[in-house]
Amino acid sequence: MYSILEPTPAQLESILAEQRGEALTYAELGATTDTELPPGYRHDRCSAELGRGRDVFERGAEALRQWQAHAGAGVRVLPSGAPIEVGVEVVLCFRLVALHVVAACRIVRVVDEAARFGFAYGTLPMHPETGEEAFLVEWDEERDPSVRFSITAFSRPRERLAALAGPVSRRVQRRVTESYLEGVRRFVST
Repeated sequence: MYSILEPTPAQLESILAEQRGEALTYAELGATTDTELPPGYRHDRCSAELGRGRDVFERGAEALRQWQAHAGAGVRVLPSGAPIEVGVEVVLCFRLVALHVVAACRIVRVVDEAARFGFAYGTLPMHPETGEEAFLVEWDEERDPSVRFSITAFSRPRERLAALAGPVSRRVQRRVTESYLEGVRRFVST
């Protein structure tokens, strides 16, 4: 959904309520965790080193739990402080030039291991794109003490305006992804 006016909290709550229980808009559930992303979509893989050691890993995982990747990109998440659990629906809201974009997602995967933490969410009908995006913090102490934050996504336009935006839409996606990376790096370093 696109709006010239910033949606009110009540409007976002209403959108969230409408999206609860809706079917995902794609069939390849969990494919962001596969080595081969599904054909017919744009593919994105980005990562950044956060630092080294257990403390950095724990801070990176906490950044994801607190939606700091999104906050760093200027993306509001509703409900605020939504738990990272499979089945949780969220509405994302951000400004794009003169428009406010609202996108509904559902968490479809959670990874919570000793040295890996993250989640993936998929698109619901109130989203301009269709696809999935995963956020993962990893640390392999034995092979490399570096902690990495990676984002993997596959998507394609679902709404006409998103399709018409073409190259502009791709630039915005890349900018938001870079901001996600920077938001977690900033959180970890404080």
